[in-house]
Amino acid sequence: MFGKLADKSKCRLMAVIDVYNGSSLCMIKCNNGVCFSSSLGKTSCSFSRSQRTFSCMASSSAAVTEEGKQQLTGDSFIRPHLRELSPYQPILPFEVLSTRLGRKPEDIVKLDANENPYGPPPEVFEALGSLKFPYIYPDPESRRLRAALAEDSGLESEYILVGCGADELIDLIMRCVLEPGDSIVDCPPTFTMYAFDAAVNCARVLKVPRKVDFSLDVQRITEVVEHEKPKIIFLTSPNNPDGSVINEDDLLKILNLPILVVLDEAYIEFSGLDSKMGWVKKHENLIVLRTFSKRAGLAGLRVGYGAFPLSIIEYLWRAKQPYNVSVAAEISACAALENPTYLEKVKVALVQERERLFNLLKGVPFLNPYPSYSNFILCEVTEGRDAKQLKEDLAKMGVMIRHYSNKELKCYVRVSVGKPDQTDILMDCLARLS
Repeated sequence: MFGKLADKSKCRLMAVIDVYNGSSLCMIKCNNGVCFSSSLGKTSCSFSRSQRTFSCMASSSAAVTEEGKQQLTGDSFIRPHLRELSPYQPILPFEVLSTRLGRKPEDIVKLDANENPYGPPPEVFEALGSLKFPYIYPDPESRRLRAALAEDSGLESEYILVGCGADELIDLIMRCVLEPGDSIVDCPPTFTMYAFDAAVNCARVLKVPRKVDFSLDVQRITEVVEHEKPKIIFLTSPNNPDGSVINEDDLLKILNLPILVVLDEAYIEFSGLDSKMGWVKKHENLIVLRTFSKRAGLAGLRVGYGAFPLSIIEYLWRAKQPYNVSVAAEISACAALENPTYLEKVKVALVQERERLFNLLKGVPFLNPYPSYSNFILCEVTEGRDAKQLKEDLAKMGVMIRHYSNKELKCYVRVSVGKPDQTDILMDCLARLS
């Protein structure tokens, strides 16, 4: 059986499937020479730059009955590259932690997800309590919220798009820009959602590791863009997990490259720096993402937004899900913006506590904390201590911090900034472990 799928743009996918031995041959021919190459399950892949051809031999998922006939299995319908995709590792919520640790939620010091421990302004609870039309679909254009964001940011609402968290917008950008086989540039260690979404969207990830001080390697980024022709680079400022910021000179150098720059400002409020949202008016290749999760304590309601050049946002409007932001999420975000005094007060409290926490962590003999412009602090675990074990020991005491499984951060832990009493409990537990 032969199948052929022609694409009008860059690539042509040809598939030859042998129904007798359960194997398939896939070939992608690309006019621009950028083809997808990855291990797809039980697959043997090859890539020829000279012929601009990518081929892979992938085994079928169909089961064989005792009579020797093929029997369809559910996963035979799943795209091959997704069968081997490792799921994203999210942080566990209170109710799950409570069961696992045998503690009440109020007895858990949760410093592992960069959440805002003060929660949203009181206006949010009032708005949710008076919700009148939960049975009516939300406004597909989130007009009320976009108008409030325009007033808050100083950028006109036509440049703003709202999503179910910034995570949805990251995926939406990839779906609108990337074709299978296209590449993105990732600068680890950073937010792992970029590489995860790239894998979901069948894109290659070109990694340009950060320098020892976690700053960007702009020279290497330039070389990769020139030689590999990736479509998107994702930059986070302040960066998660180390809290460093990108200086304007480096950002401008990258913006001068032929690549779409997605600047993730999830933690910008804690940096003391101005957002770059207004830059989308003068840079056609810049997208700036923001969120209500940290600033306004709305992580559980999932509200993110982005600033886009008008030449780009038109197509995201076409591709986004029509009712992607719930009624509850929109009214909560609008209510939060109605109380800027509360938001500023909470931000100041967290920044002050960040500085206190940093100074206290410097006194722990087996920790080396890094200065941060965000609401978390990355610490190198020293003196032969095992970072993962440290995380597990603290969890047994009811204190949750973040440890990473990737090699770049194997010897590090990240601590979210909490309330003063939470800092005190953390430091007491660390002292007991000393």
